[in-house]
Amino acid sequence: MSLDNTSRPGKPGPEELVPSRYAVRVGEIDVMVVSDGVLSLPGAMLGHNADPAVRAAWLNDMFLPPDVLEWALNVVVVRSGDRTMLIDAGMGMEFPDLPRAGRLAQRLEAAGIDLTSVTDVVLTHMHMDHVGGLLVDGVRERLRPDLRVHVAAAEAEFWGAPDFSRVSMPPGFPDALRRTAKRFLNEYESQLRPFDQEYEVAPGVVAIRTGGHTPGHCVVRLASGGDRLTFAGDAVFQVGFDHPDWYNGFEHDPEEAARVRIRLLQELAETRGALVATHLPFPSVGHVAVAGDVFRWVPASWAY
Repeated sequence: MSLDNTSRPGKPGPEELVPSRYAVRVGEIDVMVVSDGVLSLPGAMLGHNADPAVRAAWLNDMFLPPDVLEWALNVVVVRSGDRTMLIDAGMGMEFPDLPRAGRLAQRLEAAGIDLTSVTDVVLTHMHMDHVGGLLVDGVRERLRPDLRVHVAAAEAEFWGAPDFSRVSMPPGFPDALRRTAKRFLNEYESQLRPFDQEYEVAPGVVAIRTGGHTPGHCVVRLASGGDRLTFAGDAVFQVGFDHPDWYNGFEHDPEEAARVRIRLLQELAETRGALVATHLPFPSVGHVAVAGDVFRWVPASWAY
């Protein structure tokens, strides 16, 4: 797989002192990972079914604080044929308690990506950190009137009356998630293109429903020539390689989410395909290996 970094050079602004976009090619498909910032969440969210002492030891071994974890927020822009696709849309700007997220609009602009060029949006699921960027003031007006928003039909149906009985979220999050999803469905209803299990959005770009994290959660597979890349959405978190059976607090069906995660990691280890995921440290481009009875994350070397 070619890892040509084609991000546009430029001088960072005073608040942009680290890279926020990274471009790769998957055969003839152009891919750009764009950072929407980070979320500060309790460390327990990594695995609420784990022994707290074991979880604390893992965090310590990873040189991470025991109480607060900085979760990356990655969005992907894909160009295939005449289609320009935005896979997920980040957090948005309506959450003052999460001030370090919601950077997508300005980072797309800095990368030279005009919102009017986006022909399709593919949603891995409808949590607020995946749809909120489309609700930012002024964004919808800049999008094409014929924009198509692809989402699993089960996901849209779920958010009509969401069930939070199996999650383990900080206070306030269920209400915020419910409110954001309802607003998104109201504002983009006419542009939704629901699919059942699998849908080819563009040549070599296929959305596949996995369920687990949410009932309609999906991954997006890219394939061109001999190259393969999977955008896993929230199927894989940083701790998932060492402890794929740990339940993330945002998972609506944690047992199924663990099964989905293990199947996906096993497949990627066998096929050696590349992986990008929403909450892996930016730019999150890498591969999966097997080390004994656990998986191992192998970050791709940056190409300068």
